[in-house]
Amino acid sequence: MEPVFALIQVVISIVNFSTANETACNLQGEPVYPQLWKNGNIIVGGIFPFHSSWEIRDLSYAAMPLPLKCTSLDFRAFQYSQSLIFAIEEINNSPSLLPGVSLGYKIYDTCSSMAMGVKVAMALINGNENSSVDQTCSKPDQVQAIIGDTASSPCMAIARSIGPFSIPIISHYATCECLSDKRKYPSFLRTIPSDYHQSRALAEMVRHFGWTWVGAIRTDDDYGNSGMATFTKVAEQLGVCLEYSIPFFRTYSQEKIIRIIEQIKSSTSRVIVAFLAHWDLEILLHVFFEHNITGYQWVGTEGWISDSAVALLDKHHILQGAIGLAMPKTKVTGLKDFILDISPLKSAGSAIFKKFWEALFKCKYTTQNDSGDTRMCTGKEKLSDVENTFTDMSLLPIFSNVYKGVYAVAHTLHDLLGCQKTCPTKKQPDPVTFLEHLKRVRFKTNEGEEVYFDKNGDPTARYEIINWQTSKDRQHEFVTVGLYDSFLPAHDRLAVNMTIVIWARSSNQVPISVCSESCPPGTRKAVQKGRPVCCYDCIPCAEGEISNITDSITCEQCYQDYWSNPHRDKCVKKETEYLNYGEIMGISLTTISIVGAFMTIIMAIIFCRYKNTPIVKANNSELSFLLLFSLTLCFLCSLTFIGLPSEWSCMLRHTVFGITFVLCISCVLGKTIVVLMAFRATLPGSNVMKWFGPPQQRLSVLAFTLIQVIICVLWLAISPPFPFRNLKHYKEKIILECGLGSAVGFWAVLGYIGLLAVLCFVLAFFARKLPDNFNEAKFITFSMLIFCAVWITFIPAYVSSPGKFTVAVEIFAILASSFALLFCIFFPKCYIILLKPEKNSKQQMMGKISLKP
Repeated sequence: MEPVFALIQVVISIVNFSTANETACNLQGEPVYPQLWKNGNIIVGGIFPFHSSWEIRDLSYAAMPLPLKCTSLDFRAFQYSQSLIFAIEEINNSPSLLPGVSLGYKIYDTCSSMAMGVKVAMALINGNENSSVDQTCSKPDQVQAIIGDTASSPCMAIARSIGPFSIPIISHYATCECLSDKRKYPSFLRTIPSDYHQSRALAEMVRHFGWTWVGAIRTDDDYGNSGMATFTKVAEQLGVCLEYSIPFFRTYSQEKIIRIIEQIKSSTSRVIVAFLAHWDLEILLHVFFEHNITGYQWVGTEGWISDSAVALLDKHHILQGAIGLAMPKTKVTGLKDFILDISPLKSAGSAIFKKFWEALFKCKYTTQNDSGDTRMCTGKEKLSDVENTFTDMSLLPIFSNVYKGVYAVAHTLHDLLGCQKTCPTKKQPDPVTFLEHLKRVRFKTNEGEEVYFDKNGDPTARYEIINWQTSKDRQHEFVTVGLYDSFLPAHDRLAVNMTIVIWARSSNQVPISVCSESCPPGTRKAVQKGRPVCCYDCIPCAEGEISNITDSITCEQCYQDYWSNPHRDKCVKKETEYLNYGEIMGISLTTISIVGAFMTIIMAIIFCRYKNTPIVKANNSELSFLLLFSLTLCFLCSLTFIGLPSEWSCMLRHTVFGITFVLCISCVLGKTIVVLMAFRATLPGSNVMKWFGPPQQRLSVLAFTLIQVIICVLWLAISPPFPFRNLKHYKEKIILECGLGSAVGFWAVLGYIGLLAVLCFVLAFFARKLPDNFNEAKFITFSMLIFCAVWITFIPAYVSSPGKFTVAVEIFAILASSFALLFCIFFPKCYIILLKPEKNSKQQMMGKISLKP
């Protein structure tokens, strides 16, 4: 291509130089002539590929290259030409559009070659004749606008070449997104939407069907490469991955084609997106059949999805169930009949018409026939007797694009020439002015369809979704199963009637094409190292996290008061835990507390009933009753630890516990001191009892208890206990408990109780060997030993116990120490009172005193 463009630049330079010096214009190179033409006041150019290929030439440039020899006549170009001719004839016969001005046309063949496309475009602008000696090169362009070409790459080359001359080129089938760049292609417009919209529509359609793992084949030119680049970008945004993207061009070697086949066979995706021109797919169909490439779900572009020529070649139903985008069906009255009337072609160009007739009816006008089996053309063959690409009207929407392009030129001319009942002038407008007005033209066709160009020279993007279905006679049918409108909101653009779609394997179910199966709720996707994002493992959500949708990328943390259920797909309210009266532990501890309090009351009644007996009198009945009262409170205060923690219960449970236990220990301490003092009083000359009589005993109990009361009051005043929700100990449940407020206050209360208990234990230990009659110390010693053991054990158990068991440990310590005091101090006395009354006598007790040494 580089030598071609270099040649073009030389030509332009020569033309500019000649213009500047106002010398005569001389044609450079071989002239090219239109295949179809008609004179008129203003000429519209046409560039179509009447041939799909050409013979390879010697391009060594050692000698002048021979003219391009075109091969493989393409009937589609004749249909496009007929559409252009129909539009011009209709305009010329219209009394309201360009009255008095006749339009003519010159239609050239590009042979599907970019170089030829540029050459014929230059011919349309400059003409093919040398000017006279006295005629300058500054003459009007030969054409007002050019309709064509069909493919994107030729259009790019043509638009770059004629762009500086501001001659508009209006394509009916070039869809490459790159052509929307007005800086590079300022004079290019089109009546077919850009692939920017088609690529996005394809990606959205693929995602709509749940295909996240697809392969792709693209034509290796600007159309395929640009379209696939946009598709890939949008697909990635939608979570669709390409396993492969293979380029293909009809000139590829057999070795390259084999590599393409091997890559498709080795893939795991079952959907193939084909961004191909129809002639490329026609070549591939034969190769696919030879290598048994069947059973794939094909997704197509407008380049082939509604092309009956491709369908006719798919005799082995490789493309069965294909789905893709096509231009919406449009109606142009009389166009179909005009295309099938071949007389306009005959009158417009006899040379090309002869080739057309021979190819159409498969006959020859000359008698030279190598094979001997081709019949002679009579000239009376009927089109109704043949069925081929020319008679196929499946691309009627594309034909109407040619029609709309011509009408856009006509309406622009009508406005610029100031036509009313007649046009005051037939002079061709200035190209720059014409191009600017053409970009802003807006009109309605005879059928009411509105036509206009946006700022990029593109029309409105709307597509039909076409599905290849097989008829009863095993022929392909193009069934419209949905619509796509790019101007609607994102969630409304795509509409597909799934009930009428037939898939590749004739199944009612949408084919599956994923790299990894969907991750169910309760899991998240984790991308596999070194692979695309569509290939992933499903990882269960961690505790406290959920995913409630399929294919979740992340797991969401539950709110503070919630926790994940076992399936990790829902956050449920956290279970609240506290020691309540309804559970077994709560019932048990409540029962034990009440039984303990009841037993204490029973013993108090017994002591009250036998208060005048020696054993009660000998054991300081006043302190005994006070001790029994405090033990009853100790048993009952454990009930404040059970139930839902509240502000009052939290303050009450710790302070009542602290005060009642100090009262209890104070009484025991008083009894211990009384025992010691009583023994000292029996010694000759001792009057120690007068220093610790009943008033002093009461005062000591009051003083010891008052100190604890002061500690509790300070605790409550500075930082009292409070109810709070412990969310840290257990992640899956909330522990309702009482916060200590001030830890110093709590441990001060316990420390003071422990101090009194140790003091009491020491004094009782020293008094344990006193005479039995007065010796209550051994029982106090044993009870204090149990008491201290319980509370020493309580500290580590309290710190390490989780949740409600912390409270249970504290209640157990209270009950165990209370029962120890009750049983060790009072149970032996009640036993003697009730079961051994004979020992409850003054003589018995005095007798025991004398027995002691």
